[in-house]
Amino acid sequence: MRTTLTLDDDIANTLREQARLLDRPFKQVVNDALRRGTSPAAAERPAPRFRVTPIHSRFLPGVDPLKLNQLIDQIDTDEFAARNAG
Repeated sequence: MRTTLTLDDDIANTLREQARLLDRPFKQVVNDALRRGTSPAAAERPAPRFRVTPIHSRFLPGVDPLKLNQLIDQIDTDEFAARNAG
């Protein structure tokens, strides 16, 4: 069925972005969103429980191995400042 629908700008932008990311037609994304929103089963179904899977490493908590170069730079900066503070 063809109909005219006026969407708020934020909703239209979100749906356009979703259509682009999913590489699907805008019409399909809108219909899927409406189906999910109007389905009684969707309202009753609880969201799946979020689980975090820890990764064991030799680093202490809070140390990001991807930022070790940044840590070395900070140590060098602190040492330079300590030598030249006087």
